Amino acid sequence: MKLYNIAHSRAGDKGDIVNLSLIPYQEEDYEFLRRHVTEYKVKEHLQDIVKGDVIRYDIPSFKAFNFVCQQSLLGGVTTSLALDTHGKSLSFALLEMEI
Repeated sequence: MKLYNIAHSRAGDKGDIVNLSLIPYQEEDYEFLRRHVTEYKVKEHLQDIVKGDVIRYDIPSFKAFNFVCQQSLLGGVTTSLALDTHGKSLSFALLEMEI
């Protein structure tokens, strides 16, 4: 199953770092996602894009996660020649992950 079947995501950027939220459609899927969507699996899934560390922050009060992906924007918005300098498409790239 792909993540987009049970969750949605948004992306934000700061320099060469992308923040990816992951929010289940149903609160009861939070624990399933916590077990199966690890930092390691996100790093592996986005290995061609994310060159630095991936840190996951659990937000149980919102039933959500925030993944901080370092070295993801080819230097950052003002220096990158990438088509998506803000990394907005990375939220859907995350949702393409098989779980």
